[in-house]
Amino acid sequence: MSDPDDLTPDPLRQTATPIRDAALRGAVVTCFVLVTVALVRGYGDAWLLFWAAVAVLAGFLVAGPKRGLGTGIKSQPKATPRSSVAEAVLAQIPDPVILVDQRAVVIEANRAAYDLLAGLKTGHPLSFALRSPDVLDGIQEVLENGEPLKVEYSERIPTERTFEIHIGPLQADVSDAEVQAGVVLFFRDLTSARRLEAMRADFVANASHELRTPLASLLGFIETLQGPARDDVRARERFLDIMKGQAQRMKRLIDDLLSLSRIEMRAHLSPTQTVDLATIASQMVETLSPLAKERGVVIKATLPNRPVLMLGDRDELLRVAENLIENAVKYGESGGKVDVEVIRIEGPAPRVVFSVQDYGPGIAPEHLPRLTERFYRVDVAQSRDKGGMGLGLAIVKHIVNRHRGHLDIASEPGQGARFTVMFSEAGPRP
Repeated sequence: MSDPDDLTPDPLRQTATPIRDAALRGAVVTCFVLVTVALVRGYGDAWLLFWAAVAVLAGFLVAGPKRGLGTGIKSQPKATPRSSVAEAVLAQIPDPVILVDQRAVVIEANRAAYDLLAGLKTGHPLSFALRSPDVLDGIQEVLENGEPLKVEYSERIPTERTFEIHIGPLQADVSDAEVQAGVVLFFRDLTSARRLEAMRADFVANASHELRTPLASLLGFIETLQGPARDDVRARERFLDIMKGQAQRMKRLIDDLLSLSRIEMRAHLSPTQTVDLATIASQMVETLSPLAKERGVVIKATLPNRPVLMLGDRDELLRVAENLIENAVKYGESGGKVDVEVIRIEGPAPRVVFSVQDYGPGIAPEHLPRLTERFYRVDVAQSRDKGGMGLGLAIVKHIVNRHRGHLDIASEPGQGARFTVMFSEAGPRP
């Protein structure tokens, strides 16, 4: 005898059946996406495969029993689970992932993708947020032939970044209104690898050029000490002092090159720590006061009595203050004083400003655009006498760029030079 429930039309049962089918199809599609991403990464991420299994299990659980356990009351689904499961899984993927349909309209994307592409919106064409002909043509090619491919995508604002994008076909049942056929884009960040390659090449090229002179001097003095000056005590002491200076010069050069390379490696990562710029400036003025006194220079600091907060890397900002104040003391010592100032500029977008002013001979206008180039010196002989490597302002420029700030240099011959660094203010307002 037939069950009366089977003979009586039940709107809940009629509604639950397509929802269960949609849930199962959504789980399978989510599993396919995650397995594809794991294989693309090249080493089969275990956690991605785990989430794929979770997605399939969730689909079967939703598609499983038709009745509530023990009560005979049919459960009424509250919402289609496909989107919630897909969003939860995509949110755990650290790399940007975007799903688009056959018209290149965004279906789903994770938080990393929204952070990368500011204009990305679900339901809008991908071309609104990603203006790359290579990527858009690649999507069309994958839709036409169904074969995955890889393309390279680069962006230069706010910093230069490079990605390898794997574009793979996303097949689904065309009768499914919730899951459409399209493609999945997986972004792999190559920025660190490219910067490492450039760092190695630059280090070899720069080090080989700049180390040649001090190494030649050391070799010459060593040969002299081994030969004609073997028993000359006075000459040995004098040569050893010169050799020590050359060795220290090479050490400073290598340290500056390594610092510059480390800063460039992290140029695309904005600092997240809140620091007090006034405290940093005060600490560096105190540190460099003995050097200034030795050269007959007075450092005058004008600092607010309240914190001047910004997002920054404390060690790097200390390096900015050190390089600018030390340069002002060394190259502007004829002026007798150096002014250091930290101020806050009010407005809709509050800014904090750190400036260093010397009253020395100044800098000719033709040199100003090139001051932040590596190894560029206005006066090579004077720079070497003062221990300069030509890397100090290059380091300052890269640190300021990483902090999304702005460096301005103003100078006139005979009027000294003023170096100004401007950053965005952060943290609670006083």
